[in-house]
Amino acid sequence: MTEKKHKTHSVEPGEPQSGAELGQETARLQAEVEAQTKKAAEYLDGLMRERADFANYKKRVERDQSQQMQDTTGRIVKKFLPVLDDMERAIKAKPHHGEGHHWAEGIELIYKKLQDILNAEGVQEILAEGQQFDPTKHEALTQEASDQHQSGEIIEVIQKGYMIGERVIRPALVRVAQ
Repeated sequence: MTEKKHKTHSVEPGEPQSGAELGQETARLQAEVEAQTKKAAEYLDGLMRERADFANYKKRVERDQSQQMQDTTGRIVKKFLPVLDDMERAIKAKPHHGEGHHWAEGIELIYKKLQDILNAEGVQEILAEGQQFDPTKHEALTQEASDQHQSGEIIEVIQKGYMIGERVIRPALVRVAQ
């Protein structure tokens, strides 16, 4: 029995190939490059989506934290507003002469410090008197006929309102012209 040896043709680098073999190899390599390019594009697309999702998540977490901080600050500040109101009433009735004058000046300094603290926390007074009534910022206690004001204009502020950013902590209590 004789052994037949099949001659396999392996091409060494730099060894010339036939035109048909070279064309097939080129087509195979091009197909592989296209497949890998498509796969890379899919990976890049997935990566870009994940980055966008992460950026959106990060923004949402920051917004939620900011909102939570404002809510907490609002709850705390709301507890101090009656004290601020009382101090304003005391300052309006302060004595201008005599023994109580120096005491009243001390109360006024304390009031200014409290206002500075609230301002530092982003608390701002809602402007109301002379403005048009806005139900998102004002609460009307009465509506009154007035020749000196337009309909819907705030005649008087009964109690100041306050905001933190765009959030109303306490609406201004007002009298409104009819």
